[in-house]
Amino acid sequence: MFAVVLVGGFGTRLRPLTDHIPKPMLPVVHRPMIVRLVEGLAAAGVTDVVLALGFKPEPFAAAFTGDRHGDLRVHYAVEPQPLDTAGAIAFAARSVGIDDTFVVVNGDIMTDLDVTFLLREHRRIGATATIHLTPVEDPSAFGVVELGDDGVVERFVEKPQPGETESNLINAGTYVMEASVLDLIPFDVPMSVERAVFPDLVADRRLAGVSTSDYWIDTGRPDQFLQANLDLVRGVRGEASSGTSSSASVSPDATVVESVVSEGAVVAAGATITGSVLLPGARVDAAADVRDSIVAGHVGAGSTVDHCVVGADHSVPAGSVVSGQRLPPPA
Repeated sequence: MFAVVLVGGFGTRLRPLTDHIPKPMLPVVHRPMIVRLVEGLAAAGVTDVVLALGFKPEPFAAAFTGDRHGDLRVHYAVEPQPLDTAGAIAFAARSVGIDDTFVVVNGDIMTDLDVTFLLREHRRIGATATIHLTPVEDPSAFGVVELGDDGVVERFVEKPQPGETESNLINAGTYVMEASVLDLIPFDVPMSVERAVFPDLVADRRLAGVSTSDYWIDTGRPDQFLQANLDLVRGVRGEASSGTSSSASVSPDATVVESVVSEGAVVAAGATITGSVLLPGARVDAAADVRDSIVAGHVGAGSTVDHCVVGADHSVPAGSVVSGQRLPPPA
């Protein structure tokens, strides 16, 4: 079985972390997000993954030696121009000749969804396409999906006002599709699956939805990316993971609390790291205090960094106090 993974975005909401690395290659507790996602697909019986790219595949090829991950084969489909979500799905699917049921996943989500269950429900309902849905406490910032008793999608309600809908289910970014969906998408023409393809399927009652309460998070913003890391360290998602890489250098006099210290990161004596992620190669000098932040660059001695994102090319001067900033500010 094939899966198409959408990884062609520029990761603008995560800048400056994505200035030099594609968003899905950012690590979640020492392993690239894309690797964690592919492993979940392999567990569901997917044999081939097609990465739908908007730029060169080299950064991803570094994560998949020989274009494989275990027994799973990895293919690359580089769009000739930005094709939006539906266009990217179709371009990737056609590039490898998909002609049967396949899975589609947004490359910036972390979830414990059992894709096998989603496939089984898709076949039971008999839909042309099926969307994984997840409940949220406040649906007003999302596009909400209303389901009928038969599991068929009745309508989408974009950013509903209070009382406009009783549904709190949102599109969680994993789909099962029949190959016939590709017939709805023109060749090499930008098209949105959410705004064009899904509404057409709803009109014909051919789109289903399946809601689960599995762990799910969109990692597209810095606070969400930080949360995805800390959820693993804190055991919110399965058994708690070790946050400090064996190849990191952490002084015995430093304090690390519920944080990730990635490979090659350095934490000097007297430094305190709390609720934060130090990405590979980050450096925190003596007596610095890093809280609720993501650091890819350098934090100088005695500095306080609170609710910040520090890019790989940035150095926080010694003795500074910075809060709620992206450094350097995204262009």
